[in-house]
Amino acid sequence: MTAINEVVDLSKEGDIAVVTVNSPPVNALSANVRDGLTEAFKQAIGDASAKAIVLICDGRTFIAGADISEFGKPPRGAPLGEVLSAIENAPKPVIAAIHGTALGGGLETALVAHYRVAVPSAKLGLPEVKIGLLPGAGGTQRLPRIVGVEKALEMITGGDPIGAKEAAATGLVDEVVEEGKLREQAIAFAKKVVGEGRPLKKVRDLPCSASPELFDKFFKANAKAFRGRMAPVNCAKAVQAATELPFDEGMKRERELFTELVTGDQSRALRYVFFAEREAAKIPDVPADTPVRDVKKVGVIGAGTMGGGISMNFLNAGIPVTMVEVQQEALDRGVGVIRKNYENSAKRGKLTAEQVEQRMGLLTPSLNLEDLADCDLVIEAVFELMDIKKELFGKLDKIVKQGAILASNTSYLNVDEMAACTSRPQDFIGLHFFSPANVMKLLEIVRGEKTGKDIIATCMGLAKKIGKVAVLVGVCHGFVGNRMLFQRTREANKLVDEGAMPWQVDKVLYDFGLPMGPFAMGDLAGLDIGWKAETSKSSTIRECLCEAGRRGQKTGAGYYDYDENRNASPSPVTEKIINDLRAKKGITPRAISDEEIFERTIYPMINEGAKILEEGKAIRASDIDIVWLNGYGWPAYRGGPMFYANLVGLKTVADKMNEFQAKYGDDFAVSPLLQRLADEGKTFADL
Repeated sequence: MTAINEVVDLSKEGDIAVVTVNSPPVNALSANVRDGLTEAFKQAIGDASAKAIVLICDGRTFIAGADISEFGKPPRGAPLGEVLSAIENAPKPVIAAIHGTALGGGLETALVAHYRVAVPSAKLGLPEVKIGLLPGAGGTQRLPRIVGVEKALEMITGGDPIGAKEAAATGLVDEVVEEGKLREQAIAFAKKVVGEGRPLKKVRDLPCSASPELFDKFFKANAKAFRGRMAPVNCAKAVQAATELPFDEGMKRERELFTELVTGDQSRALRYVFFAEREAAKIPDVPADTPVRDVKKVGVIGAGTMGGGISMNFLNAGIPVTMVEVQQEALDRGVGVIRKNYENSAKRGKLTAEQVEQRMGLLTPSLNLEDLADCDLVIEAVFELMDIKKELFGKLDKIVKQGAILASNTSYLNVDEMAACTSRPQDFIGLHFFSPANVMKLLEIVRGEKTGKDIIATCMGLAKKIGKVAVLVGVCHGFVGNRMLFQRTREANKLVDEGAMPWQVDKVLYDFGLPMGPFAMGDLAGLDIGWKAETSKSSTIRECLCEAGRRGQKTGAGYYDYDENRNASPSPVTEKIINDLRAKKGITPRAISDEEIFERTIYPMINEGAKILEEGKAIRASDIDIVWLNGYGWPAYRGGPMFYANLVGLKTVADKMNEFQAKYGDDFAVSPLLQRLADEGKTFADL
């Protein structure tokens, strides 16, 4: 074996040259890997006794993609295009041997080999769209030539990988070989190729055609999914180029479309998100080797929407759950909803009937708090009233075994106040799941004043196990997400009082990329949450709507009118209610621009984020962005509110807040941190 460099080796097995990449953790196409491949293929091609070349990787995966840490930096090492050309134009057969994942540049490398073999567990895909890019090394030109245009569009614009079996069915993989025997069977395949005198199959030489109508239909079908996103649109345009242009011209078009994305704000934002999510898992004063507690059994109090959803997360991960309710009817209803959710998943082919029963078998419904005694973690999901929660934790403290973690699913309340009702505040933590808890990815983990580091480490690890994106936050009213949301909600309501209509406000935020505006969101959740008829005074638009029986989507009317399919339309009834209330309050409505709506709803959120950082309630600005991306539908291609603020400039935000403060009062008082960074010409990334 010859070491080409520290990450690539060249060896011989009889008359087969074997090029091995070993660049942990994922064999990414770094400058070192590209340089090593260039030299290894040069030597293997120059060796007259080598009749074929096998490209294989050590470790847990084939080449898993580009090294995105090199993006935006001065180029170094052999250009990927030159490496791939050398492989594709080799005068002897090249066989890519795939295990783990062949993603992005990894799959593009495999596509220039003349043949591909893979183990059954291998995954192959082009996920660049997920970081706002398109495959820039020929993936959009080669993949449709081998798997067909429709399959290529699905894979490239969606970014999800396919398994080896499906890859073989599409022609992407020539042979599926045995797990654990990849090297020997890839070499055997190479010998067969040589022995049978098989041709050097170049994917680039395969025909590729499709009607323009196919692309028109594709863009129309995906208009909603692609809304506001440049990357999937450019991906599809690049695939279309493969059907309309000769290969080399298609490559030029791919490069143009790639450059448009890589230099744009959307890809910058998505690459930022990629790293921000990983950063959120790192807690500066909780080292990675902090001991954790074993959580083998979980207790959940409450079988409603939140309690049931929280329970499902643990059942999905194979962790037994005891779910406690006060009344049998509520308990039965909660268990029934969980079963129905699983059965619906089974109908969609996501679970087998056996898996449904397996998960339901892990659930123990109960009417007795005492049945939680042996749980390792107990989470309450009861009414958002402090007195009820404090009384409950006082009881649990006496019932649940020592060493167990006690957690509240509160979305606003003071975790320290609850912890003080127990004899073990060091074992107390907030676990704020988002509704529906079995679907939403975000988990705000609320660190109390006395919460132990081992509890934090345990809950961060557990979040990952149950498929959540966890962000550690501090104790304050509303924590990070809801505290910032309050700013937007207040201004949205004031804007409607002053002259805007709810649908104008919603449209501005929807056009920015959010899934819905605050008024549509209110209708979806139900306007009567927290509303009581006996105390309602017709003093707000929401109160007036509830009094009129307009409680949101569930009643067919709220801020909007809804048809039988719950499609919304602006409501003349709501418009009259708003105008009558303005008249009653003596308000003369004024025309409000979309720009003012945007700045008054978004900039106060950014300002509140700065206050949260100042108070140490979030560790970093990027953590705030991860909360908003995963819990509130902030569009990933805009990077989160704090990233967006960096993009428009903190001075722009601070100046506008100062202007609004002069006009509308101290709700717009600028955070000292935001003002300081603005004055110094810095961004939140500089903290």
